[in-house]
Amino acid sequence: MFLNNMIIATAGGVSDWDNILSSLWPMIQGGIQYTIPLTLFSFVFGLILALLTALARLSSSRILIGSARVYVSAIRGTPLLVQLFIIFFGLPNIGIVLDPFPSAIIAFSLNVGAYSSEIIRASILSIPKGQWEAGYAIGMTSRQALTRIILPQASRVSIPPLSNTFISLVKDTSLASLILVTELFRKAQEIAARTYNFLELYVTAAILYWIICFILSIIQDRIEKRLDRYIAK
Repeated sequence: MFLNNMIIATAGGVSDWDNILSSLWPMIQGGIQYTIPLTLFSFVFGLILALLTALARLSSSRILIGSARVYVSAIRGTPLLVQLFIIFFGLPNIGIVLDPFPSAIIAFSLNVGAYSSEIIRASILSIPKGQWEAGYAIGMTSRQALTRIILPQASRVSIPPLSNTFISLVKDTSLASLILVTELFRKAQEIAARTYNFLELYVTAAILYWIICFILSIIQDRIEKRLDRYIAK
């Protein structure tokens, strides 16, 4: 099959290599216009939701604790693809119609929020109780101690696992192609459907995802090294 495609493409004057080169920019463009913004928006909204959920889990209110547990359990116990389909294809049945891009942002944000909330909660719990007591000793309220002492320290602890969540989210955005978001992988699918160069184009898309994740990994390492300067060793 691959050999036949090569012969057909060459006979038409366009080689597989030329098709791949001409497809690079559309895929990169899809990454710039949709993959990266989708990742950034979803991660930021997800982090806000994660912080609220983590604080709800740590509160003394049974209602907040129960609601947060149900949310985390529901999101972690169902596939992300199913969540995407519920929001994009299911909600119109009850009169809520959303475009593909905002549907993807909602689904990814909910997913990131559930998983990251446990990271943030664990990071807060890892801070010694003496830090709370130190805040109280100088006249701080619980809220002041949380925002000025606990959360800054917890954020340093949570950066490595949250960075991994962010990198994983970059790859998960490829699922948005199934609800018609024209991100990087969707562009590869569209071009492959016209040229029949499925293997070459999908491998190219995989390499582009890898490059993005590799750059993010370098950034993560640099952030961790900068934060290590504030740790006594």
